[in-house]
Amino acid sequence: MLPFICGCLLGLISGLFLLCAPTSPVNFLDQTQHKALAVAVFGLVFSKLSVLVLAPDPLPFSKDTPQEIKEYMKIIAIFYWPTLYYPLLACGTLHTKLGYVLGSLFSWTHFAVLVWQKIDCPKTPELYKYYSLLASLPQIGCLGFLCIKYPLLFLKGAKANGSEDLDSSYYTDYVKLILKKKKSNISTSIRSDKPKLLETITDTVKSYIYTPEKVFRFPLKLAISAFVSSIAVYQVALLLVILVIPTLHIVRAGIDDKFPFLLEGFGIVLSEDRTEVVQIVIHYTWCLEVCYLFILFLHVSTFRGNLQGLYRGDIYNVYNCRKSIRPSQTGLVCWMGFIGYQAAVISLGMVLQTLVFFICFVWLVFLIIIPVLYGQNLILFQVAAKAWPVWLTLILAITLQHVTARFVFIKKDAGTRDLNNRGSLFLLTYLLFLINTVVGLIAAIWRMVITALYNIIHLGRMDISLLNRAAETYDPAYCYYAHYLKVEVSQSHPVMKAFCGLALQAASAGGAGQKMQDAEEGIQLVNQEKRQDKVINSRRVQARWQLLYTLVNNPSLLGSRKHYQLQPSDSFVNGTNRSAAAGSKKDASSKHTAAEAGSATPTAAATDAAATAAT
Repeated sequence: MLPFICGCLLGLISGLFLLCAPTSPVNFLDQTQHKALAVAVFGLVFSKLSVLVLAPDPLPFSKDTPQEIKEYMKIIAIFYWPTLYYPLLACGTLHTKLGYVLGSLFSWTHFAVLVWQKIDCPKTPELYKYYSLLASLPQIGCLGFLCIKYPLLFLKGAKANGSEDLDSSYYTDYVKLILKKKKSNISTSIRSDKPKLLETITDTVKSYIYTPEKVFRFPLKLAISAFVSSIAVYQVALLLVILVIPTLHIVRAGIDDKFPFLLEGFGIVLSEDRTEVVQIVIHYTWCLEVCYLFILFLHVSTFRGNLQGLYRGDIYNVYNCRKSIRPSQTGLVCWMGFIGYQAAVISLGMVLQTLVFFICFVWLVFLIIIPVLYGQNLILFQVAAKAWPVWLTLILAITLQHVTARFVFIKKDAGTRDLNNRGSLFLLTYLLFLINTVVGLIAAIWRMVITALYNIIHLGRMDISLLNRAAETYDPAYCYYAHYLKVEVSQSHPVMKAFCGLALQAASAGGAGQKMQDAEEGIQLVNQEKRQDKVINSRRVQARWQLLYTLVNNPSLLGSRKHYQLQPSDSFVNGTNRSAAAGSKKDASSKHTAAEAGSATPTAAATDAAATAAT
């Protein structure tokens, strides 16, 4: 009852204060707000939802909830807990010391009540005696962070109240970076197009690891999504460990001298010594537990690449058709539900991954590893050995086709390739028709296995579609991700923000802004005797025209222009521009820079202009 009373009092105080607040208390997802506060509160609410799913009493003021109304109570709790924690989020949007004081009061009160509850009653009856305590650790961590963050904001005072959006140097630094002249690397240009094996492995590993870049800032909702996803991984891992690991302990404790007779019933004889068999099974059961814990980790790390691609107008990297980067009804719905979708998808994907890989590892251990190490009862290998004539025939047929295709049926003449010995090619195709049918059956089975494993592995990722490029619109998770990116890019493009910041600076400058406007229109009002002022104004004009020219030629805006919309559809194949796909791989870096800069004028002058604009 104490949490309910405290929540009512805090809600009443915060409601009265927020109604009288000079600034909007609902603007907490804007880029000008404190991002860490929003991340912590969203993580707190999601952690509470995770505990709420298995809680016997969803609401704090309802004890011994009857089974008939428990589902209704859970629906009410879904709205009750976000409302209770909303003041923690709203106090940070006020940018006043009074707001920080109230935020400190609310966070310390919630933190004290939660810690007091866990100390007073650490054990709970559901699933595992310490499950409620372990599941509440993210809540305690988020509230503890808020208890420290709000007092720090109060001590900073005016330094923490300034706007960080258009006044931030991030956008001007971003424009400078894309207009900066890139150093040509001769060794890279003359290097072979085919990468080495070590480079391929290194690039593959790096693609799954997020490495910070010099000038790039994640949007607020992506930061919230990443933090909530990490909490989802923890909660699902905790639930799976509590459900499976004790069961494995019970199985391992029940293994005795009678267990070898059970294995002998399946034709498995690991050793003549029964005690040694028991130790073998216990050892590999422990290995299952360790490997089970290792497969709980998941990597999601391609948000930045897609964002930067849309920044420079690479629409076909995310969509399979022409899209205008602007808000829409569907886009706003997906933008609102993106964080919840990401948490739910990664949770379900983790459960399925754990189940599938656990079963696969059991088969691997008991059908391959144990028989191979002890050299007895190679059941799987015995079945394969009985069909060795079939496997040998298939291998020889495939090898024959590859060898003849390379040395007999293809001829090289003056640097070109053409077919040779067509009659022999047709005859061999006819003779190997039935064998290729059997090979096709094996390939179909392998295709099904690979497709299933690939989709299960990537089920937790919303940034890639699990369907074909032409059918990706039927993948709801990917559609949410793609529409979310469309709204995010249209509202937070760094070049657009830099242009708006310069425009606001010119408007706030008063007379100086009017002079710059006259200079842009070609009216020379500067006195010829003021040589220094003339140089400064000319550089300002150059900087503003450079930025305007960049915006006009920005590829991310081409989709909304008439000449772009009237392009023939046959210039695009599989969602890829033919002219863009025709370039070689070694030109990718130069095209990347040119596209992002928006076909700007010479980079040396543009760099000087951007530097002048930043000042």
